[in-house]
Amino acid sequence: MGVVTSPAGSAKEPKQDRSRATRQRLLEAAVACLAERGWAGSTVSVVAERAGVSRGAAQHHFPTREDLFTAAVEYVAEERSSALRSLPGQSRAAVVAALVDLYTGPLFRAALHLWVAASNEDQLRGRVTELEARVGRETHRIAVELLGADETVPGVRETVQGLLDMARGLGLANLLTDDAARRRRVVRQWARLMEEALG
Repeated sequence: MGVVTSPAGSAKEPKQDRSRATRQRLLEAAVACLAERGWAGSTVSVVAERAGVSRGAAQHHFPTREDLFTAAVEYVAEERSSALRSLPGQSRAAVVAALVDLYTGPLFRAALHLWVAASNEDQLRGRVTELEARVGRETHRIAVELLGADETVPGVRETVQGLLDMARGLGLANLLTDDAARRRRVVRQWARLMEEALG
């Protein structure tokens, strides 16, 4: 009796699925480590352990520490952007609150640690600067779309950017203490301002 073989490619699919799952676990673990431990406490070994994979497997996917952490922040930023884009028709107040939420969770904390590290490490600076510029442009574009803002009207682009800058500031204020009560009041006021500014 001959050996039964599987169709070409089918043996690779489970391996590719496992590889994708391992990569995703590493990215999620990297963001969590960066948010909780900062740059100094986040090593490839720590991330690999948290993800439940070997250091070698981690380095197979991400050869350097910089590769791992910039990919992790980019991955979660893309996930957040997808979540924002999929928001059903929301009021401007709900959109303002959702945008502020982007800057008060673990992703922002992780990104902030990465920014601080990049300010001191030349090999990281260029990558993080480029990543931040790309994420910033995408977040601005999504904000314009969700708010129904017409950037051909003078001042509207700056108004939307002001909202995002304010949200970043609220995220910074939240790093050391729970700033939720004040943040809710500020978000309500900004929602009113956005309604007035955008018409």
